[in-house]
Parts: sequence; structure tokens; C-alpha cells
Amino acid sequence: MTQVTGVATVWLPVTDMQRAVGFYADTLGLSVTQQEDEWAELKADGLTIGLNARDEESPAGDGGAVVAFKPSDELEQAVEALGAKGVQFNDGISDHPWGRIANFRDPDGNALQLYTPPT
Repeated sequence: MTQVTGVATVWLPVTDMQRAVGFYADTLGLSVTQQEDEWAELKADGLTIGLNARDEESPAGDGGAVVAFKPSDELEQAVEALGAKGVQFNDGISDHPWGRIANFRDPDGNALQLYTPPT
């Protein structure tokens, strides 16, 4: 018997809901589907990203899960466009046998990346 059927939500702790929603919606271009005082949900190509601003939750910014987004254009173009919006890619684009990535963080320090598979 299958115990799980997929991923329901990937949620990230945030300290400032308005700032976080602004980053994910305005900077990254995700669609907000729900927003309350302590919780917001955004859609990322069928995956729900949850933002949790409860006091007992706090971002660590030093490990844990990484959300990897598919760029809508070529990786270089996406890095350039997000860089123009203030996103910092400290390590640039790195090439690996399993694909190419560009690491960045949200305003709370949660680890994010742009990812393209190998061609």
C-alpha cells in the first residue's frame, strides 16, 4: 500500500509575511492563492509553497530544505532578471553532472535556487 502520493505543500518559516509574499509574488512571480495573518500559499508550477509566520517558527538560514525553481527562460536570463530585482546570487551559476544551479536566499534566509537539468 502506498503511504504517500506526492507533495502537498513545501512551507517555509518567515518573519515578515508582507515582505515574504512580496518577494515570492512580485520578485519571483508566483501566484498568491491564499493569504492570512500567519499563513500564505503560492503556486509554483503545481506545487504549493506555504509561508508560515507564526512566532514559534523562525528561519535558520543555515541548512535544511532547499526549494529549487524552474526558470521560465534560460538560466542566465533568469539570473539576470532576478538580479535586476535585487536578488543576490553569490556563487553565480554552477555546472554539475545532474544539472545547473544558481543559489540565492529569500529575505528570511531560506535557501532557494534556480535549477535546470542537464541537456
